[in-house]
Amino acid sequence: MSLDQTDRQILQLLQYDARLTNKEIADKLGKTISPVYERIKWLEQQGYIKQYIALADRNLLGLHLVAFTNVQLKEHAQTMLHAFEKEVVKLPEVLECYHMTGMYDYLLKVVVSDMNHYQSFIVNKLAKLPNIGTVQSSFIMTEVKYQLAYPVTVEEDNKKPLRKSKRGER
Repeated sequence: MSLDQTDRQILQLLQYDARLTNKEIADKLGKTISPVYERIKWLEQQGYIKQYIALADRNLLGLHLVAFTNVQLKEHAQTMLHAFEKEVVKLPEVLECYHMTGMYDYLLKVVVSDMNHYQSFIVNKLAKLPNIGTVQSSFIMTEVKYQLAYPVTVEEDNKKPLRKSKRGER
């Protein structure tokens, strides 16, 4: 079953504020609470909504250095790739890990407090993983755009303007 416009609008709203109540969503969409509740449950069951999270401010947590770290492995046998993946996901400094095409095998997003901690991470953790060949790092100077919400297309012809809730426009 595919998403209709109401499902897409619900996803759009929840991606920007997961704390919205069913009533607030229903008010914004001009719907009643029960169908909105049922739609959200269906979106969860179908896997469109994976989880609800709170986004912390990394700078307030003292995590000022963000690196995108390219990793090239020595060997590319399936068992070696899986062995690397199994170990790299255990490292708390690694927020994201992608198996890539191109010159490097993996791209990691690494967050630490400063350059000293990054060096320690590379030497004492990443370089100790099996099969590491080359590591190349790039560091964020300025975060220009940071967005976690995926674009959810809502057709303009069928799109009714969202109503303002008591918490204000979102």
